[in-house]
Amino acid sequence: MLPDQIKTETLGCRLNAYESSVMEGLAEDANLTNTVIINTCAVTKEAVRKSRQLVRKSRLKWPDAKIVVTGCAAQIDPHSFSRIEGVDWVIGNDSKLEARLWKKLADPEFSNVENQTNILVEDIMQVKEITPHLAKGFGARAVAYLQIQNGCDHRCTFCIIPYGRGNSRSVPAGVIVNQIRDLVQAGYNEVVLTGVDLTSWGGDLVGKPGIGNLVARILKLVPELPRLRISSVDPAEIDEEFIEVVSNNERLMPHLHLSLQAGDNMILKRMKRRHTREEAIEFCNKIKQLRPEMTFGADLIAGFPTESDEMFKNTLNILDDCQLTWLHIFPYSPREGTPAARMPQVNDKTIRERAFQLRESGKRRVDIHLEEQVGRTFDTLVESPLTGRTGQYSVVKLPNKEIPGSIIPLTITGFEDGNLVGHHPSV
Repeated sequence: MLPDQIKTETLGCRLNAYESSVMEGLAEDANLTNTVIINTCAVTKEAVRKSRQLVRKSRLKWPDAKIVVTGCAAQIDPHSFSRIEGVDWVIGNDSKLEARLWKKLADPEFSNVENQTNILVEDIMQVKEITPHLAKGFGARAVAYLQIQNGCDHRCTFCIIPYGRGNSRSVPAGVIVNQIRDLVQAGYNEVVLTGVDLTSWGGDLVGKPGIGNLVARILKLVPELPRLRISSVDPAEIDEEFIEVVSNNERLMPHLHLSLQAGDNMILKRMKRRHTREEAIEFCNKIKQLRPEMTFGADLIAGFPTESDEMFKNTLNILDDCQLTWLHIFPYSPREGTPAARMPQVNDKTIRERAFQLRESGKRRVDIHLEEQVGRTFDTLVESPLTGRTGQYSVVKLPNKEIPGSIIPLTITGFEDGNLVGHHPSV
């Protein structure tokens, strides 16, 4: 039972997690109670299936609660969610961050109007601005996530997300700086910048400042922030100012997650990506030369349409060529309405086998990375009483309980189960 509570259920990306925190705060401010908010994902067909499944499970678990469904899957196909038995409201990705909508949902007179649609979803492509919000809390984690951008102007042939998020729009730099100051004052020692196409930030603002300009401004104007992290970057959008600030400022964490998707030039072209294999490798090598401790993660798709064995081998090899460590592997699944869905498809068995090979190679790369850390000492952010995280995004098992949010030096003595083992330097 949830008589006096708001329950949020989140699928998908960090941005969704951030927005769930915002929605929970808005719903509480509106005095909405006994409500489950389900923030869906549409990045793959499997994500949509899990979203629908979560809606049904939530109705069974909380039969007396109001069920509100939102997120990318709900934005793209609101009618399919509105028809699920027990769904009270389906709201759009833009509307879900508006305080007035939650006040409306909390109004009994609004809820009791007969014969009104339960779909409150607008045309996301008509949204031109982004309303900045500061989430009230981030659970037990010591890290704060801050949305600086939403939407995407690119149309990769496999991706449905622009139709769930709209076109790219940026939060002004001054607002971002002020929000980070507030987060530091609230006790957060690490802030992660998030967005749908993060490195396109500033393209819609006066003067078109780049992501490098923003990062430099944050580090200069908020000197009290110990750690700044960037959630994801597109190699095609990186400018020299960004490379310079990454290379010269230790407060920007030495970990970049790359939106690569593939390591073969023909597949990249058919995906309508804007970088080549050679450019991705050159970027990683350049950053590594300037800042040797840098680690890279990446998104990679296994079994994209027309992918041959040789093409897949190029993607497999890019793990070593770019020295990748933390991987997100997506078995390709066709999304209706995307150009890739009309291309010659790779059979499901081959897709599964290739995804498995990528994951196994990724585990090998993680072990190489972890082994390289043994004997070194790192300032580690405590994220829970018994675990922390290095700047390179490695999880560290702590020798004893620590206060979440604190930053402590730890010497790495080994690794197990994909995590580092740390001890105090004096021990």
